Amino acid sequence: MIEASGIRIQLKELDSTHATEKGACRDALLRKLHIGARELASLEIRHRSIDARRRSDIHIAFTLRFTLKGGPEAEQKLLTSLARHHGDTNFRFVEERPYTWPSQLSRSALQRRGRPIVVGAGCAGIFCTLALAEAGLRPLLIERGDDATRRTNTVTAFDAGGPLDPESNIQFGLGGAGTFSDGKLNTGTKSPAHRLILSTFVKAGAPADILWDAKPHVGSDILPTVVTRLIQRIEELDGEVRFRCRMTDLILEGQEEERHVVGIVATSRTDSGEAVQESMPASAVILACGHSARDVFCLLRDKGICMQRKTFAMGVRIEHLQSDIDRALYGAYAGHPALGAAPYKLVAHLPKSLPIVGGRSAFTFCMCPGGYVVAAASEPGGVVTNGMSLAARNGTNANSGLLANVYPDDLPGEDVLEGIDLQRSCEHVAFSAGNGTYAAPAQLVGDFLDNVPSTRAGNVKPTYPRGVVWGSIDSCLPDYIVETLRAALPLMDRRLHGFASPDAVLTGVETRSSSPVRVVRGHDMQSISCRGIWPTGEGAGYAGGIMSAAADGIRIAETVVSLYKRC
Repeated sequence: MIEASGIRIQLKELDSTHATEKGACRDALLRKLHIGARELASLEIRHRSIDARRRSDIHIAFTLRFTLKGGPEAEQKLLTSLARHHGDTNFRFVEERPYTWPSQLSRSALQRRGRPIVVGAGCAGIFCTLALAEAGLRPLLIERGDDATRRTNTVTAFDAGGPLDPESNIQFGLGGAGTFSDGKLNTGTKSPAHRLILSTFVKAGAPADILWDAKPHVGSDILPTVVTRLIQRIEELDGEVRFRCRMTDLILEGQEEERHVVGIVATSRTDSGEAVQESMPASAVILACGHSARDVFCLLRDKGICMQRKTFAMGVRIEHLQSDIDRALYGAYAGHPALGAAPYKLVAHLPKSLPIVGGRSAFTFCMCPGGYVVAAASEPGGVVTNGMSLAARNGTNANSGLLANVYPDDLPGEDVLEGIDLQRSCEHVAFSAGNGTYAAPAQLVGDFLDNVPSTRAGNVKPTYPRGVVWGSIDSCLPDYIVETLRAALPLMDRRLHGFASPDAVLTGVETRSSSPVRVVRGHDMQSISCRGIWPTGEGAGYAGGIMSAAADGIRIAETVVSLYKRC
């Protein structure tokens, strides 16, 4: 098989003469190779990205993989000819080495150690459980929130003005926080498991283009079906999944270096609302509880499980008209169907000479083209924002998190959970600023830069579903966050014209972009404080998005399987 990179397709080539991008790629490849269509045996798009660095020459760049009907001999001859006569280095032989699930274990291995328990059904928990199930370990996955259908209904009811359910909301429930944040699958991390993760999503109903798109996403309207099918696959493999089931205690034995987990206590609720506690034996407990499971972090602290403060970020959601973002990035090509809604990613590093914020940075996060700001609270009396897009990304507005880091040294005291206390206090202030109704405080960018309260919307209408209360966001966040965002906006506007548009909307607060703690694990991937506890994913401090969390969950599963093999 040959891989061809740097295949450029101009947008005009996609306007009328080709029904698909694959057809345009095939024709471009044949021209580059100087061969006929009959010589081509197979063709696969492996990577697709939009190159918009020059607005006068926007094109789509592809990496393709293909085979020739003449087999490896013909392919070698073609590569030699390309190198000798054309000096072309964009072609190379590749050999597929697919990453696979852990191999099946014997029944005796399961009998000796018992089934593992996974706590949390976000992306790390689902993929960890799936990998364990593929190995025959019959894992138990518990999730404090609801399945996808009930969770969607609960979120919809809250958006419409209903009460907040602290156990099932944007943060908690099947799929974790990622289910309602667009399902963006691009990542800056590298893992051999990435292709397996994407393929698994596609088999569960995600669009096939996530396999090759440089910025793949599923869409919050498709993700509930996808994660439901992943759970069904776990159950087909003799895994068990329990919803509305929350870990409320860890059962530990031994002292110091000999301390190990022997089980958990889980609390479920009957249909009548009665709480039922159950002790569940386990020698392997995988903590995939997510960054908002604050009760779990308190439990770990009280049990003496080693945790560390880590850097996290807070800020607001910023909204623009998507059409303005499209024009700023694509110019005259804005609206072309091959481009879709334009995404952006910005960062601004501030000079060290600035008072209060010298040396800090602001950045955009979880950018949602054609998306919506969502109500992401998980505790009564707090307002939290996040963003999402549907698969079509055809909403009127674009939004992203506009954030600045909170460093461990910014926090007072010695408590490892001071970051959680800071998050919670900001959420409570935002709740009060929204008149105590889960409305969110909002301010226009122009007014924010002028340091005056806003009184109404401009041409960008906020999409936060519980409504907004116009005013100032300054009181909702620490001064160093507010002033970092204020200093960064004009710098970001230089890179993306219109980003600091006076009518752009800031909606507060975004406090849950990442975990403020790390549950420390050793080289064997277990907690350094207690054998048999395996922290994983974003909440434990080892991932920063769906793909990295899923890959970390698989990695943990592999180490658990290896342990079962040895014992």
